Amino acid sequence: MTTMRNAPEPSADLYDVLQRRRDVRNEFTGEPIPDEVLHRVLTAAHSAPSVGLTQPWDFVLVRDDATRRDFREHVLAERSVFAAELSGERAETFSKIKVEGIVESSLGIAVTYDPARGAPDVLGRHAIADAGLYSVCLAIQNLWLAATAEGMGVGWVSFYREEFLRRLLDIPGGVRPVAWLCVGPVRDLADTPDLERHGWRQRSPLEDVVHHDKYRRERCR
Repeated sequence: MTTMRNAPEPSADLYDVLQRRRDVRNEFTGEPIPDEVLHRVLTAAHSAPSVGLTQPWDFVLVRDDATRRDFREHVLAERSVFAAELSGERAETFSKIKVEGIVESSLGIAVTYDPARGAPDVLGRHAIADAGLYSVCLAIQNLWLAATAEGMGVGWVSFYREEFLRRLLDIPGGVRPVAWLCVGPVRDLADTPDLERHGWRQRSPLEDVVHHDKYRRERCR
């Protein structure tokens, strides 16, 4: 095995955080997040790399109970839409899966993408139109890992229509809502992700997704 010259030792703490990170639904305690902790987590998110240094994200902190209840009702309605498309064993498995922790978490954080940030001369976006959206996802990952390091949980809610969330939070036209994150202290973090534990999907081994020099089609799933 080769080593990089002058490379620092791997941080065991970082690798531990990566392995402990979970998409949280049931474990939130509802305890308040200390201001200094929230500031550290948001600073980590805002430190993410971004195409052309545009930092095209915004973070809407949602504490209002009525707003969170309205969003939860919308999410549960969309959950029912998806559930109606399932049958048999798949429907039975999904019936046991909780898809949100909107009212149980301490805070909702809606993360948005503004493609006009830094436009029109966005360095690095001319050939890849979605590079700005990828940047927002990097900020979300930073936030998620920082929250995990702080002993908190994060749950990414995906059962919603973008236009509903836009109206609910008065997000301007042209700015895209990318994620609603449920954030807060947790009782614990599960050893196994929910979807794996309930039998929805199993994590594939690394060897199945690594290719050398060319994409090997026989590995497609």
